Amino acid sequence: MPLCGSWRLANGASHLARFLAPWRNRSPSGESGGPLASDDDEAPAATCVRVRDPMSGRLISPRTAAALCVKPRGQLTDRQIVNVDALKVASDEFTTMRRLAMRFQGLLRGGTAERLDIWLQDARKSGIYGLRRFARAIRQDIEAVRNAVLEPWSNGQTEGQINKLKTLKRAMYGRAGIDLLRARMLPLDDEGLHRE
Repeated sequence: MPLCGSWRLANGASHLARFLAPWRNRSPSGESGGPLASDDDEAPAATCVRVRDPMSGRLISPRTAAALCVKPRGQLTDRQIVNVDALKVASDEFTTMRRLAMRFQGLLRGGTAERLDIWLQDARKSGIYGLRRFARAIRQDIEAVRNAVLEPWSNGQTEGQINKLKTLKRAMYGRAGIDLLRARMLPLDDEGLHRE
């Protein structure tokens, strides 16, 4: 039984929130579902399955289910493992999404272009709207994704420095000029601005 429609792995939390909205708004027993949409249609309404945490008896929240879908088993706590197993039993869709998400993470950590093509075919054939849409988005910029899979290079360090600069700039908004921003961003040196 599907776990509330399809998970939108592409384009961040806003799509995931839209996917999870029916789950939040429906009763614990679930309600009517809808037909599977084609790649060009909007996400179909689906039967929602609410799963209880076997240890506490509480419903597993959509946020927790989303996090468990993409977290590798080796990083899960004992309780999280029990919850993942419960979600897998309750939903074939969750099982498929988790399997494909783990394979995609493995691809990004050292896969080959051939494995990427196989993953894209499997995602397209999964019958899960969000995965099909994610695969379609990847195909639109396939060369960049192939380079990310094949090359050891990353722009993570650059993005981190940009994030640091923007955070400092927001924190200092209206307080000081470029000299203080430069002093906070550049490393201390004996011959620079930081002499007393």
